[in-house]
Amino acid sequence: MDLDSKKIYDLGQPYYIGMPHFPTHPPYLFTLTRLHGDFVLDNGASSSSDAITFGGHVGTHIDALSHFSCDGKMHGRDAFSQSYAGGVGEHSVDSIAPIFRRGVLFDIARLEGVAALPRDFVVTPQHLEACQVEPAEGGIALIRTGWAQFWSDSKRYLTGGQGAVPCGPGPAEPAARWLSARKIFAAGSDTVAFERTPSSMEVHVHLIVESGIHIIECLNLEELARDEVKHFTFIALPLKFRGGTGSPIRPVAIVE
Repeated sequence: MDLDSKKIYDLGQPYYIGMPHFPTHPPYLFTLTRLHGDFVLDNGASSSSDAITFGGHVGTHIDALSHFSCDGKMHGRDAFSQSYAGGVGEHSVDSIAPIFRRGVLFDIARLEGVAALPRDFVVTPQHLEACQVEPAEGGIALIRTGWAQFWSDSKRYLTGGQGAVPCGPGPAEPAARWLSARKIFAAGSDTVAFERTPSSMEVHVHLIVESGIHIIECLNLEELARDEVKHFTFIALPLKFRGGTGSPIRPVAIVE
């Protein structure tokens, strides 16, 4: 691959104290544990270090297939093991191989002629078809709502600036079924929950539990949209959290 002839887009959001996170997940916490000058070597050298704590579903991340179950069953399994200390024994995030797949962008905000979709907007199969892109089997399908622009305003990103319950645009189950019919590997978006919220997480159940399709959330798709990119190579590496239900990723899109 001749990287000199390609453009790389960073699709990850930055981590910072006070960043948006779904209320059921722990927040991002950061502190320096050593300042420069706390310990100085004989030659004058000094180092600084830090400690970081956050949930596996905080920031730009991928959901493992162990993230959701329904009626006591995970994807393809009638039984599974789990413990607070050991995590989930089946479909854990460390089983996800490095991701190097073809991707497409469904720019629904551009389709609707707005900078960002309204908080109650439902993405339908008709919207997906109108974008005139077709995800490859085993590929990545990303949906842009425009809400990545609100990342620095936690309340607006999580609720549209109204109330305390997460609320935002995204696909409902019919659009999720349109995607699953294409047998994709993962679907993602620039919102905190991927699907239209509030909801009973029907989209998560259909994609993860029923279809074995991963979900990627909190993406930054603004630069792809600015350059009107529709097709790209998607690369991301989940961390190997044994027993984990999700992992932060640093995704990139590579375009000719």
